[in-house]
Amino acid sequence: MLRSLLRVSPLLVGLVSLAWATDASAKEATATQSQKSAQVLSTSKGLSEVSSLETPQQLAQNVSVDELSAYELTENLDQVTSVSQLSDVQPTDWAFQALQSLVERYGCIAGYPDGTYRGNSFMTRYEFAAGVNACLDQIVALIGGGEAIDPEDLITIRRLQEEFAAELAALRGRVDGLEARVAELEANQFSTTTKLGGEVIFSINDSFGEEVDFDDDNDGDDPTQTQFAYRARLNFDTSFTGRDLLRTRLQARSTVPFDDGVTGTDMTRLGFDGDSGSDVQIDDLFYRFPVGDNVNVFLAANSFEARDFINEVTPLVSSGSGAVSRFGRLNPIMRQSDSGEGIGIQAKFDAFQFDVGYLANVANSPERKEGLFNGEYGAFANASYAVNDDIEVGVFYQHYYAPGGTVNLTGSTGSLSAQSPFGDLVATSSDSVGGQFLVGLGPVDLSGWFGFTWARAESDGDGFEEDDKADVINYALALSVPDLGGEGNLAGVIVGVPPQATRIERSSSTLIGEEDDDTSLHIEAFYRYQLTDNIAITPGFFVVTSPEHNDENDAHWVATLRTTFKF
Repeated sequence: MLRSLLRVSPLLVGLVSLAWATDASAKEATATQSQKSAQVLSTSKGLSEVSSLETPQQLAQNVSVDELSAYELTENLDQVTSVSQLSDVQPTDWAFQALQSLVERYGCIAGYPDGTYRGNSFMTRYEFAAGVNACLDQIVALIGGGEAIDPEDLITIRRLQEEFAAELAALRGRVDGLEARVAELEANQFSTTTKLGGEVIFSINDSFGEEVDFDDDNDGDDPTQTQFAYRARLNFDTSFTGRDLLRTRLQARSTVPFDDGVTGTDMTRLGFDGDSGSDVQIDDLFYRFPVGDNVNVFLAANSFEARDFINEVTPLVSSGSGAVSRFGRLNPIMRQSDSGEGIGIQAKFDAFQFDVGYLANVANSPERKEGLFNGEYGAFANASYAVNDDIEVGVFYQHYYAPGGTVNLTGSTGSLSAQSPFGDLVATSSDSVGGQFLVGLGPVDLSGWFGFTWARAESDGDGFEEDDKADVINYALALSVPDLGGEGNLAGVIVGVPPQATRIERSSSTLIGEEDDDTSLHIEAFYRYQLTDNIAITPGFFVVTSPEHNDENDAHWVATLRTTFKF
């Protein structure tokens, strides 16, 4: 029946097909604008750092109705007044006369924004019905204006209305349903500008082994009991333009660290530990905005870290879904100037990314040896390059300074001598360099890093003099197997040497700041099982041989069962 109807009038052929072009071009332009307007880059510590909304459907889930209604097409769809305006329609085309008649008599057509018609495009019956309906509206307007319509065309139009009545009714039903859902979203939306995301960790943890002995008074007992603890994070991600991001993170946690005050060494710390008591704290507060298409600027007011925006070149960095140990997550030199305030600049150019930043630990304090420039700070640069889909490499540099009382060269990993080689009371500066790599080997990823720190004493004290020097190294290799046993799963094995003070110059004989004569080995294994899209269970353990790089200390084991909820 449809074929016979289309033979009735060449004008009808043009009407239907041109109407479809009008409808399709509008949809294409709208989809294009939606994709451009919905790009929202986010970062995270432990949360699946946020995200690029690439489709109109995803866009509708993350922006308000008011924002959607404010979007405009990037290119106007001007009314076609002559068929010659369509660059791909030629007089020799079989439907040329029909298209020409439709444009000149009824004015019921607009081409694609690039000036083409695309007459060979396929369409569904729904699309056909929508196109016919668009032209019917134009014809009704003409009739209302008193203009004459060919009687044969009117008869054909009535037949088309009958033929596609069901499809038009279905379209109206869909529109009514969408309007109802939009009204419900408007009435119940959390915010027109803010998206809420969260992560909660429940964990059962314990360590096994004798407490690390510094003064020969160790009684040989295991210093820890089995621990049940939590960490809860709420991210409020706000965007004002669709391309910027204001992140406010609230955090509460009860995971008392297995640190030097408990086990005698920071080498036994978990990657998600920390204890805020009964307080809920602001853990992250920063604003990111773009400068051009390739550069993002970060202004950080609280608890910002280099790893919040640089490329660490490791698949195990997440505290909620990656390695279970603190050392196993990333190169420890990236933890200098941990949790500070300042500025970061991120530049991406295809496979190359370059990041620079400056962070101060107590920038809000006007006290002596504190503030934005006179307290503990770090200035760093990071570069990474994806050689291909399977190989990625990176280099990192940081200059760090700490006044006496706050020295920590390794982000509370490794030995105490590596953290503060001249003692905690001596002002210390350092320069650190590191190299990272990630290689895809089919179903297995091989990654690793190496870090080296040159430290200098900047004041006298504890038997040290200004300009005394120390060297600290660390390195690790990791094998990870994504999707092992099911989509979303991850298995990992990490072997490395935690930060070790290999050389410390002393101006006088003293025990404080002695170099590490022996070598500890960190061995870790874990398996993340993705129970659902939002819940993962990760059993894991690691062992540290010769803790504090001292062969007189027995190996110490740490085991955990981490359950992560994300929403």
